[in-house]
Amino acid sequence: MTKGTANISRRSVLQGMGGLGLAAAGGSLLGLPRMANAAESLNYMCWEGYNAPSILEPFQKSNDATIAIDLITDSAGGFAKLAAGAFREFDLVSSDSPWIQRMGPAGFCRFLEDADFADQYADFYPQFRAPFAPLQHEGKATGLPTRWGWVGPTVNTKFDKLETWSSYAPVFDSAYKDKICLLDWGDWPIMPLALYAGVNPYEELDEAALGEVRKVLRAAFKNTRAIVADLAVAQKGLIDGSFRALIGGGTYCTSALRLQGHDYIQSIVPEPKDGLKQGIIWMEATGLIDNGKNSQIAADFLKYIVSPEVAKQLAITEATCNLVPNQKAEALFSEEEKKALQMDYMWTAWDNSQFHTVAPNIDDMLAIWQEELAAR
Repeated sequence: MTKGTANISRRSVLQGMGGLGLAAAGGSLLGLPRMANAAESLNYMCWEGYNAPSILEPFQKSNDATIAIDLITDSAGGFAKLAAGAFREFDLVSSDSPWIQRMGPAGFCRFLEDADFADQYADFYPQFRAPFAPLQHEGKATGLPTRWGWVGPTVNTKFDKLETWSSYAPVFDSAYKDKICLLDWGDWPIMPLALYAGVNPYEELDEAALGEVRKVLRAAFKNTRAIVADLAVAQKGLIDGSFRALIGGGTYCTSALRLQGHDYIQSIVPEPKDGLKQGIIWMEATGLIDNGKNSQIAADFLKYIVSPEVAKQLAITEATCNLVPNQKAEALFSEEEKKALQMDYMWTAWDNSQFHTVAPNIDDMLAIWQEELAAR
């Protein structure tokens, strides 16, 4: 979370389709130092955090293996790189869940047999056990969940009450003019505002619905103090009270701050409005790639990355802090870490949220965002 602009594209899930970004540059793997005479090798595409030496080195040592890393900076860019043919070079990938699921219809997913991962599913919270719909394609599993959280208003309770944010209404309230920050992170600020407008962005939208999205974005822009892409700037403004709330980030923005002692900052989800859930659950997942090798060591690494001890390490990283699907990992967290991750609230957030998928009209909504931003 302290890496500012590194996290801009981290949550700009769909902005990278035009340019593949850092992941595609040069097409080479950013390899770790190779172990002498290692018997096995893996090529791994992943987000920062999954490549921590404390995670990779024990697996390499115990399996006499090397793991070469290709860091991605946005999910869409990583997926586009794989779809363009690079899937032949990789054994597995950790990315946002909609893009792991999309490896199925794209034709380069190495589907998982649920029975082969029965022990791993048994360790998960019931909400993530097989068959887990968000990672299914035609009844087959495309990967395993690895980290998750929710998107909703992020509030500094030194300056505001959480009850005020039981809906997104303050974003449009004149009493909050110049007190709101929208995060310029691709679809993430658009989705919750569309939900507030009564539009479900995860369904096919007609012109009338897209018109409502335009209206709600225009109204939000008029009342907003800043539209910020740099996370560090947004966090600073939230801490010092310049911003009463951040819109479009949620727990991905705040858990690390809370662990640093800023426990007066909380991310919540609003109450359902007219029957439409207003929060959004995001999730990362790890999937195997069908590159013709059918590597057993890749399947072993997948089991390793979701194990309780490694899940705990993935949850608390330098870049960000997030929840994990592994229920057994919960016993490994300190009370301070549980508080930072808002574990006492997570199932309330889950029950009142949509699950994030690739929205059918995301290109239209991103275009509207840019048009209204330019006219602001």
